[in-house]
Amino acid sequence: MMAARGMIVRYATPLHKSRGNVLQCIARRNASAIAVPTSTAPEHIEYDVTKEASVPNPDPPADSPTAAQLSEHTPYMVATYVRPPPMMVKGEGCYLWDAENRQYLDFTAGIAVNALGHCDPEMAKLLYQQARTLIHTSNLYHNPWTGELSKQIITKTRSAGAMHTASKVFVCNSGSEANEAAIKFARKVGKTRTPSGTQHEILSFHGSFHGRTMGSLSATPNPKYQKPFAPMIPGFKYGTYNDESSIDELITEKTCGVIIEPIQGEGGVNVATPSFLQALRTRCNDIGAVLIYDEIQCGLARTGQLWAHQILPKSAHPDILTTAKALGNGFPIGATIVNEDVAKCIVTGDHGTTFGGNPLACRLAHYIFSRLSDPQLQSSVQEKEHVFRKHFTRLQQKYPHHVKEIRGRGLILGLQLATDPTPIVTAARERGLLVITCGTNTLRFVPPLVISEREIEEGCGILEKAMDVVFVEGGQEVEGTKGQQEMAPAGR
Repeated sequence: MMAARGMIVRYATPLHKSRGNVLQCIARRNASAIAVPTSTAPEHIEYDVTKEASVPNPDPPADSPTAAQLSEHTPYMVATYVRPPPMMVKGEGCYLWDAENRQYLDFTAGIAVNALGHCDPEMAKLLYQQARTLIHTSNLYHNPWTGELSKQIITKTRSAGAMHTASKVFVCNSGSEANEAAIKFARKVGKTRTPSGTQHEILSFHGSFHGRTMGSLSATPNPKYQKPFAPMIPGFKYGTYNDESSIDELITEKTCGVIIEPIQGEGGVNVATPSFLQALRTRCNDIGAVLIYDEIQCGLARTGQLWAHQILPKSAHPDILTTAKALGNGFPIGATIVNEDVAKCIVTGDHGTTFGGNPLACRLAHYIFSRLSDPQLQSSVQEKEHVFRKHFTRLQQKYPHHVKEIRGRGLILGLQLATDPTPIVTAARERGLLVITCGTNTLRFVPPLVISEREIEEGCGILEKAMDVVFVEGGQEVEGTKGQQEMAPAGR
């Protein structure tokens, strides 16, 4: 009966159906399936039958309603992403549902965005209230929420023991915009100190990802992504992450700014050593350069502290701190936090944004930041890290030739594999778990921070089953899922 299940016409179960109706639909579907001794179905249909019988959450096949809808939409969309077959239509907490009513436990959180989970009830309530009150006026007029959010970010950042010189905030719409502002501000500081313009260079590091706009892309030294849009903006230099011996040579009198992720997300969940960050700070002080910490992915409680850098002494704190992603929990917003030395160099007209700081985004971010700055939530993140690491250690012991290293802090964790991890991504998804990749052969885990221990156990159990399929059963029939990281190595 299970083998014939894929022969029945598939339904896209409407989301408004009750759970009982859904179960009745499934029951009718299975009741009509009959075992037959032979099949005359086309080969691709027989493959779908076998696949649907062997995995609990198979991707929608070519004859599904999802595939039909994608065929209708795809010709009108710029092909900037490669996506797997499911179409997500609903989310709640740590789970997503696709158009075929398949459920997925989400270990991706929209690439470290949905820190409070999908469709947080209070956020949805505030969105509705503010949308009925005031959405946008432009920055030509005051609104109450831009200032409230800015004040909250500064006061809570300093009280948490992070960036002790934090003074002012520029609110924008995304992480790339936040980094663009940081780069411009660093250039303006350099121009203020040396009006001749000689102090203009920006240093970033291999393995970094700072965005896709031209300034942030120029700070992201990945040839595959820079080459199509070359030449990059002049004045960018690149160093080796965690290489202290090269700092004096890289940061010179021409350097106006250094931008670095305390934990590289897209680059492979690589953690900067405290001594490396301290050495950067010291050299920047000597030269008069601005130190920028990009915490767009690793900040906002993801490490178990409000900011990833707050474990460092004050002597290693940045001049500029950028954030986005979790700040909006899915609603577009970013922010660039600066100290007074930077702020005094920026005057009216130096920078701006049409939508940034709108009252709707800022009211939502004010609520989200208050949640993420809660010490109890941050403590729970540290506890959940231990649960993940327990399972990852067991997987490493089970597959020592495949699982080479466990990296990260809090709930930004990476499993370094010896081979391409994309078949595991596929096998996990078809068993009800969403995971993504980063760097080279690295599985990345950035789940909602509100994930429960039970959900971690559930997801790690599915992950182990996926590894069993790929590593033990050969995996030759498991096709890898492409496009599951922002900037993949060539050929991925």
